[in-house]
Amino acid sequence: MKYFEFTFTTLPCTETVNDILAAFLGEAGFESFVEREGGLTAYIQQALYDEATVKNVIADFPLPDTTITYTYTEAEDKDWNEEWEKNFFQPIVIGDRCVIHSTFHQDVPKAEYDIVINPQMAFGTGHHETTSLIISELLDTDLKGKSLLDMGCGTSILAILARMRGAQPCTAIDIDEWCVRNSIENIELNHVDNIVVSLGDASSLNGQGPFDVIIANINRNILLNDMKQYVGCMHPGSELFMSGFYVDDIPAIQAEAERQGLKFVEHKEKNRWAAVKFVYPNG
Repeated sequence: MKYFEFTFTTLPCTETVNDILAAFLGEAGFESFVEREGGLTAYIQQALYDEATVKNVIADFPLPDTTITYTYTEAEDKDWNEEWEKNFFQPIVIGDRCVIHSTFHQDVPKAEYDIVINPQMAFGTGHHETTSLIISELLDTDLKGKSLLDMGCGTSILAILARMRGAQPCTAIDIDEWCVRNSIENIELNHVDNIVVSLGDASSLNGQGPFDVIIANINRNILLNDMKQYVGCMHPGSELFMSGFYVDDIPAIQAEAERQGLKFVEHKEKNRWAAVKFVYPNG
């Protein structure tokens, strides 16, 4: 079977931009996605490629101030889904507490929390620093019996882990229909309940909550823009965990959070990526 190999360059190159691009390309017939520096590589059967569809994906891209360019070439004849599974999505092990893997992985290490996902793409798998930072926060947080919102849920790894740790009820929201469908599949794979997945952005939070815990792993600009809506779903004692930005962005994130009445607790960092924790004060 003949494939085209596309090299997409995204500016800014963020996890959110690449996630959304991959989701839309998936709807356009692309099968496999590999994260690379500056964007992502994607594969599509030559018989399925339609230039107008790809151009429309770029023209209709939902995030403002985003530039996407691409080149493509004929790929070597091989099963690119299988290639990606074997070489790019390896199990993620976080200490002895959490392991994330797919159904095709064998000899997976034992851990307290075993999460199975079939992401169909190289994002939302837990490999990105921001995802692992939030996972670390969830592992260190008492979630039992707490209501939780996973904003920008992607594959819903974070909501699934939170539910395994006793959080309930859980709400997972994403702006992309592909992510919603994949989240539902992953939730079923892990045999967890009490997670409601819905399509929407921060405007869909009106009338929801309050939540005891909110996690938002998106990007700096969206977090700054939507933080007011998050705070509107909190009550005294609620915790807010945010990631998707660099350590250098913490002052801007903290300033906006404090304008919204939140109190800074701590931050964690990995390879210059950051995760921050805030609380809604009791008084």
